[in-house]
Amino acid sequence: MDNYSAKTSIKQWAKDDRPREKLRDKGRSILTDAELIAILIRSGNSKDSAVELARQILNFTNNSLNELGKLTVNDLMKFNGIGEAKAISIVAALELGRRRREENPLEKQKITSSKDVYEHFYAHVADLPHEEFWVMLLNRANKVIDKILISRGGVSGTVADTKVIFKVAVERLASSIILCHNHPSGNLKPSNADLKLTNKLKEAGKIMDVPILDHLIISDTGYYSFADEGII
Repeated sequence: MDNYSAKTSIKQWAKDDRPREKLRDKGRSILTDAELIAILIRSGNSKDSAVELARQILNFTNNSLNELGKLTVNDLMKFNGIGEAKAISIVAALELGRRRREENPLEKQKITSSKDVYEHFYAHVADLPHEEFWVMLLNRANKVIDKILISRGGVSGTVADTKVIFKVAVERLASSIILCHNHPSGNLKPSNADLKLTNKLKEAGKIMDVPILDHLIISDTGYYSFADEGII
């Protein structure tokens, strides 16, 4: 495709070079990230084709789909040729990808390690620009009953109410709980507030006979497990 001029529209390209036809005839795996995004946005601007515009967007994110997933509708609309409808299409497609990644089989999944917990929550919180606090409810076999959003806050913190957490646990007949929140800054080290909250909830769990098994801090670079570090 690089042999074509910037002003050449996709309709004028050779059939094998058109993203939509290429996907239909050769399968989705053969397409580049830029070609897949081009299918979403359908057209470029007066100077650039849809694929070239998609490349510009990817270049802005260092060719990282993870970074692309952090862009908002307003961020995407800053690119010449990306209006609201196109920006929404890109954001919606990436959100579907996240949901597919975190979707579990119909059979409840058993949690055996902190990595299992991380894989459950990554799609929910890793790319967020603000903090969220979640709980995972487990049955006696350590299988997931549900994941519940407890609170949503700002860039530097959120509030986790002990009463709300254990009310949810009791109502859903959970046998144990795993805590999770994200750090938008990317810093995985627990703060003093994180440590105090974890200890408070751990003690409350003993009283309620609903033990806290772990607390994960997640960012887009990885995770920190209180259990793995021997804190819980």
